[in-house]
Amino acid sequence: MSASQADHGSTVWPLLIMALGAFVLGLTEFSSMSMLPLIADSYNVTPAQAGNVISGYAIGVVIGAPLFMLLTNKTNRRTSLIIFVAMMCVGNGLSAIASTLPELIIYRILSGLPHGAYFGTALLIAASMAPKGKRASYMSKVFAGLTIATIVGVPLATLVGQSMSWRVCMAIVAVLAVVTLALIYWLVPSCPIKEPSRLREEFSVLKNKLVWSISGIIFVGFGGVFCIYTYLADTIINVTQTPIVTISIAMMMFGVGTTIGNLVISKLADHSPLSTTGIALLCSVCISVMFVFAASHIWWLYITVFLLGASVGLAAVIQSMLLDVSPKGHAMIGALVQCAFNTANAIGPMVGGAMLASGANFNEIGYASAMLFLGGFIMWVLSYLQMRDRNMLSAVS
Repeated sequence: MSASQADHGSTVWPLLIMALGAFVLGLTEFSSMSMLPLIADSYNVTPAQAGNVISGYAIGVVIGAPLFMLLTNKTNRRTSLIIFVAMMCVGNGLSAIASTLPELIIYRILSGLPHGAYFGTALLIAASMAPKGKRASYMSKVFAGLTIATIVGVPLATLVGQSMSWRVCMAIVAVLAVVTLALIYWLVPSCPIKEPSRLREEFSVLKNKLVWSISGIIFVGFGGVFCIYTYLADTIINVTQTPIVTISIAMMMFGVGTTIGNLVISKLADHSPLSTTGIALLCSVCISVMFVFAASHIWWLYITVFLLGASVGLAAVIQSMLLDVSPKGHAMIGALVQCAFNTANAIGPMVGGAMLASGANFNEIGYASAMLFLGGFIMWVLSYLQMRDRNMLSAVS
């Protein structure tokens, strides 16, 4: 066996276990969206009011990602992962017993606190394991846990929620977090930080305008994903008007699209991340407009949701680009990406909820999604122009 094969074999289990943690995070984040009608019925509130549960989780991520990435800057990264997974268990366990909607929102904020820090830490470990030219692919392996959650976990959670209760799903996530914690302790090797960066170096990243414009692709553009996905179940119930089981199928199609998009986009991005990102954003604008018209026909809706899911594969690519343009402050980069992703997760439901409150039909939120993706493309253009002016195009394209 060659040295490269041995190295690859030594990374398999750590990557799989970190992907399992990503699976748990994907399950807790996305299953809440698919069960939004159940939560609304449980508390006798409107879909727009129930959407605050999604925004609450995202707010938790935005607060927790930079806070915990910086607080654990000198902590062994395996230890950090264990702490974050323990927090997942507590937050989801409390969510399962929330008696009122405001209480649930508070617990969802608590559940979101470790999300970004876990992803940021796990992706940094994966990046450090990767051989030259394979960083985006290795990072996508961790991110694959989230995509598999959208294929298998969310549809199953939706069925469990429909047949039993959304509370049972929250409890299952808490149990899975305990299992993940044990596996990280046993199978992920100790990862001490040999040269911890200073806080000044971490915060200096925020002075880089290019970092902000690239992050802006997620801040704005990914809101288009969540604008549609959050209200997908309501769209099927009110517009498509097909049997309730089609909600689970649609969620599974989103997950299949996310998984395939994650694999394909990351492979393309190993060669040309900048071009791949720009083209994918323009395609996503078209997909969002497609949603408006596809919502009346379940098979066209499945196809559209599949394509929408594929766009999520850009997340790991954009983080890889940020690491390329910022040689220092990688802990802050990891936190910033998760803040951006979950700010988009808060913006999308808010924009979609505002449209619904103004009298729009559920399928018409596709127009709002298209505008958000277009905003992401504008941020891509700004990033391209900055990289061109700094003669950095060869480093990321």
